[in-house]
Amino acid sequence: MQTTEVGQNSEIKQVIGSLCMMNNRFMNFMLDDNKKAAQVFLRVILGDDKIKVRNVRIQSFIQNIYGHSSQLDILAQDSEGRYFNVEVQRSDEGAPARRARFYSSILDTHFLQPGKLYEELPDTYVIFITENDVLHDNLPLYNIRRRIDENAKCFEDGSRIIYVNSQRRDNTALGKLMQDLYCTEPKNLHYHEFAERMEFLKYSKEGEEKMTDVIEEYAARKAEALAKEAVKEAAKKAEEKEQANRIELAQGLLADGMSIEFTVRHSKLTEAEVRELASKLSA
Repeated sequence: MQTTEVGQNSEIKQVIGSLCMMNNRFMNFMLDDNKKAAQVFLRVILGDDKIKVRNVRIQSFIQNIYGHSSQLDILAQDSEGRYFNVEVQRSDEGAPARRARFYSSILDTHFLQPGKLYEELPDTYVIFITENDVLHDNLPLYNIRRRIDENAKCFEDGSRIIYVNSQRRDNTALGKLMQDLYCTEPKNLHYHEFAERMEFLKYSKEGEEKMTDVIEEYAARKAEALAKEAVKEAAKKAEEKEQANRIELAQGLLADGMSIEFTVRHSKLTEAEVRELASKLSA
């Protein structure tokens, strides 16, 4: 029993040790109520060292009574009242253009209170950090704003959508930030604002306890994988048994002098398999 517990603890530490910020849950823990870390993200991505984060929340649920509701990964607000929604997407299917549009619109409906003027609607930024270059132009960053087609001028409505391509990990400030997203060791991080938090989460008892959800999610995924493996193994054994029955039937038919064609039709084996059995019987 004690050996099993030690093994489980070792496995949990391995799981925690392998986590990086491209893991959505781990990113949430890294930025939860961590204004300094969120500030680094926004300053580097937007190229603005004057951004001051006032608050940051994770897994913010925004209710939409008229349609689809949303749970935002990370929602931050700066000292100017602007809102920033940061989403980490490892799957290309999780970052379609229309999802970004929807998130932008749901921020608008949530933050414009009844009786307020449209001019009081805060500026919003929806930022998708993607594992792959989902927009396919090999750019490190895609800064998307509405514009007027006839004169190519920006239509300044206060909303912006940004896609960050995490595959571009060069030695620029943004490239180093992308490197940090895949880093698993605090000592190897470029931005010290992340290092202290990662050290706490990975190498302290309190941090481990804080990440119970991550560990439970891992355990659930492992149990699901084991269950799928068991189903596959059972299917494999059933197929092996069925194949053995087909071979036994074919051998009997051939021994009784039935033709290759007849044996193939009734045993459900391939012609090549039946001919191989026939050659062994006649040897």
